[in-house]
Amino acid sequence: MNDKDLLEDILLTVKGASDLYLHGTIESSTPNVHSAFDKALCDSLEMQNQIYSKMAAKGWYPSEQADQNKINQAKQKFSAQQ
Repeated sequence: MNDKDLLEDILLTVKGASDLYLHGTIESSTPNVHSAFDKALCDSLEMQNQIYSKMAAKGWYPSEQADQNKINQAKQKFSAQQ
């Protein structure tokens, strides 16, 4: 397994953990449980960002710039609904 594949696997795992921590935070029934899940969520999001940044720096996670016209259309659509 090469470095790119390894980081992709780790990133997917951390994203899955973040989702679980989010639901744990939302559904927690006591302040202590909420705090524990919230801390784990913040830590996993930071880890996810670090992995993404390393992959993006190596060109392993390319992203496209959003088309400004599409952004403006979405803004107009949702501002008209308010």
